[in-house]
Amino acid sequence: MKPLTIPNAQKAIIELQEEIQRSKDARYTHRLHAVLLVAQGRSSSEVAHLLGDGVRTVQLWVHRFKDGGLSELKSKPRPGRPPTLSEEQLLEIGNALFSTPEECGINGHLWDGKTLSAFISKEYDVHLGVRQCQRLLHKLGFKRTNEELEKKKLTESLKKHKGSIEKIERMS
Repeated sequence: MKPLTIPNAQKAIIELQEEIQRSKDARYTHRLHAVLLVAQGRSSSEVAHLLGDGVRTVQLWVHRFKDGGLSELKSKPRPGRPPTLSEEQLLEIGNALFSTPEECGINGHLWDGKTLSAFISKEYDVHLGVRQCQRLLHKLGFKRTNEELEKKKLTESLKKHKGSIEKIERMS
């Protein structure tokens, strides 16, 4: 029988690990599997290698389980500011980005930080800065188009050579 393979395995591994880190339930299940494998007789280094964690991390989970049972393996509340947009809102925004800004009632023909900021403000009454919206576009997997990059390069080139052009004009 031919062994199973996953195309683009490295990318798949990263995607799967990120999803485990995102989901509280997945992180808990991941810890349960680690402790279960140790309980079945595997070494912490072997489990760490299998699951892609540090040896010390697996040992910590085992000690937590010994000291407090299953409840100690659950995720604790994390400090920090809560997200401004919910996961559901982020999904809605991601779907809206497949339309043009004009179709969403925003002036502009391409999505950029400015148009996304206006859209989020209009739809959710949440005010995010242009730079934060640029990061959000990147997080959602959207990249700048060649047209935008070429326009930026041309603008920078014109700014750079503006002084030279003015000198030439004065000399004429």
